[in-house]
Amino acid sequence: MLKLIIGNKAYSSWSLRGWLAVKQSGLPFTEEVVSLYDEAWPARRQQPDLAPSAGKVPLLWDGDVAVWESLAIIDTLADKVGAERFWPADPAARAFARSIASEMHAGFVDLRSECPTNFRKIFPTKAIGAGAQANVDRIVQLWDRALTRFGGHTGNDGGDFLFGEFGAADIMYAPVTTRFTTYSLAVPEFARDYCRRVLAHPFMQEWVDGAHAETWVIEKFEADR
Repeated sequence: MLKLIIGNKAYSSWSLRGWLAVKQSGLPFTEEVVSLYDEAWPARRQQPDLAPSAGKVPLLWDGDVAVWESLAIIDTLADKVGAERFWPADPAARAFARSIASEMHAGFVDLRSECPTNFRKIFPTKAIGAGAQANVDRIVQLWDRALTRFGGHTGNDGGDFLFGEFGAADIMYAPVTTRFTTYSLAVPEFARDYCRRVLAHPFMQEWVDGAHAETWVIEKFEADR
């Protein structure tokens, strides 16, 4: 059986992505939650089960094979269950989905820095810097293109997500939907609607319930900075 090691559900956006990927695969798995940033963390991250990723989470174990980084986890799972579980069948849609997923994986640093993930909080509207605002604008632009060409704006019955059915691109942007919500960021109504649809997904509801059930508190993520 697969084993997924993740960080605190209340704060770890990358852990959410890996967890959603395994849930989307439909494969059985066990999960282990490790508390990030506490006094035990420097030693814990050096243990054999976390050493392959140098302590990065999520970390997926498939027997004695370790896989880390969210896109690598998605691709590994797609190899097991079929790419159609994660990526659109249409070549143009698939190319766009992979491109925007990779852009999310590599970018939007200002938004990440100014609006750290907290799945348990909703703050008043946050003023953000020019760099973070440019990130927001770019994300909204990508969502609009995906929804208009391939997803929920097309008027078809394929689904409500970026490329119709819930998939890898939605998984990669799921933490952004919570950032927009947590910090009450000003985005167009279609983007707010997309955020609501993602947050209403059963997998997301299960994750958020788990975040609220945790007792760990990391103070640096608890204030509206």
